[in-house]
Amino acid sequence: MAAIDHGADAVYIGANHFGARAAAGNSVDDIARLCLYAHQFGARVYVTVNTIVYDSELDRITRLLRELDEAGVDAILVQDMALVGIMREMQAEGSTMEMHASTQTDNRSAEKVRWLAGLGFRRVVLARELSIDEVAAIHECVPDVELEVFVHGALCVSYSGQCYASQHCFGRSANRGECAQFCRLKFDLVDADGRVLEHDRHLLSLKDMCQLDNVERLAAAGAVSFKIEGRLKDVAYVKNVTAAYSRRLDKVVEANPDKYRRASFGRVEYNFEPNLKKTFNRGYTTYFADGRQPDMFSPDTPKALGEYVGKVKDIRRQCITVAGVSAFANGDGLCFINGERQLEGFRVNRAEGNHLYPSSMPHGLRQGMPLYRNNDQQFETLLARPSAVRRVGLKMSFAATAQGFALAVESEDGRKARVEVEAEHSAAQKPQRENIIRQLTKLGTTIYECSSVEIADDFPWFIPSSVLAQMRRDAVEKISTFYPPKLPSTFYPPNLPSTFYPLPSTLYPLPSNYLYNASNRAAVAFYEGQGVSGAGAFETEKKHGEGAMVMQCRFCLRHALGCCVAKGGTTPKWREPLSLRLPDGRSFRLQFDCRHCQMNVLVNN
Repeated sequence: MAAIDHGADAVYIGANHFGARAAAGNSVDDIARLCLYAHQFGARVYVTVNTIVYDSELDRITRLLRELDEAGVDAILVQDMALVGIMREMQAEGSTMEMHASTQTDNRSAEKVRWLAGLGFRRVVLARELSIDEVAAIHECVPDVELEVFVHGALCVSYSGQCYASQHCFGRSANRGECAQFCRLKFDLVDADGRVLEHDRHLLSLKDMCQLDNVERLAAAGAVSFKIEGRLKDVAYVKNVTAAYSRRLDKVVEANPDKYRRASFGRVEYNFEPNLKKTFNRGYTTYFADGRQPDMFSPDTPKALGEYVGKVKDIRRQCITVAGVSAFANGDGLCFINGERQLEGFRVNRAEGNHLYPSSMPHGLRQGMPLYRNNDQQFETLLARPSAVRRVGLKMSFAATAQGFALAVESEDGRKARVEVEAEHSAAQKPQRENIIRQLTKLGTTIYECSSVEIADDFPWFIPSSVLAQMRRDAVEKISTFYPPKLPSTFYPPNLPSTFYPLPSTLYPLPSNYLYNASNRAAVAFYEGQGVSGAGAFETEKKHGEGAMVMQCRFCLRHALGCCVAKGGTTPKWREPLSLRLPDGRSFRLQFDCRHCQMNVLVNN
């Protein structure tokens, strides 16, 4: 609801089961309540049903889909192809709930997007790793398919849906919403001769994505939806990040009124200035927006650094003096990377200008070290209060009728309502126009605001203020009942093709059958119908030995360390293959597929 209040055109949310964050579930009743709230503003609700499913769960997920449909959900995000058949049956029965292809379906090419559209997917969420030019190329090939792109938040180092490291190491499947954050762990980087090239570093931990300055370019490339990754984040994060992107999109629309429009409506008034530096982040990257870039990862820590606030100027007893222009407050949380390249933090007990008195002096802090603020106490306090109001504009028209008076209202999205009362026409002893306008525009705590009132300048009749107030309440109640339980599609009608499109030959067969993520009999049968035999899932196969692929990454560690010869790096002095080694000794070989500019992580032992 905070996301809607702060300008979101849609929200995605997990139900109690089958969402890609098992720890973040919501009841169907709460989702139904959210649908009613969102639809007032023309905003949509998408539910993540984007895990793979086991045979024993097929009946339960079918019931869930029907409950979500009844709750008013506009679309579901899907990974498991078993759901395609279930949804086709529901849509044949009259359901208008759409299917969106989750990024978990590994959507990197126009061929994959075209295939998914042929299955009945209305929208495809593209892989985070694609560049703006690649998004544009896909849109050019499949212009009739809605494309959704991630613009902000945490980054998985592996292509989504193609990460099995958590399952392999800890028995917790990322494709089942139980990711154990393997990519945020510490590793040693070891060469073929056993030399440790990097010790105890977070070598697969990426910075967070921020495409705030690229949203107009992404829109021009063909993206119609901009997705903020916000699962397991707090309400302050939701408010701040949503407001920042909503305001930027408003500027894009304002500058291109003939080209773009927002997908929802309502004007938002903010009581704060959004600042992405003040919200949880591991440092920001535009990732592959403009091709492969340096400095994508955060090897020193997987935790939030926050905003840079200056360098340590002096340390004396219990006081730290900071060189910079940042203002500090009691309760601020600060952090730094110490001499051992570990993240260390402290809380400010008292701030006097740039003189900080921590609750306890940090041991690793030294003069000249950069300081970051990962908890801004004043900003958090500001966002803890009501920080935005979203209103829908109403045009009003008031006039006399033969039997009394009538009030007509029209919302900015085109809904109309009319209220009439029978009353005698008594000549007013003084002008009534201003009082009528004043009474009709008292919209109070409703979601509406009056944008205009049409009434004759010389309106001659007296009408009691109590009658005007009742007419206003009746009109608002009447127009509010016009919201459908589910919003009509913004794209093409929800009729499905009679037959599936064939699998694109450029993508299949996959190098390993478990990459199909077919973990139930319905998904296996689906792929058999597509000409694929033996489709399976990593989670249901009994054993994966040496050489099994557990990650496919566009991020390349060799490039990140400055040793990619193809991209102008230095010639490496190590002997390959390289391996990542966990503290417990488990090892993973790195396979550099330079032809596809990809790094694969394989089981070593």
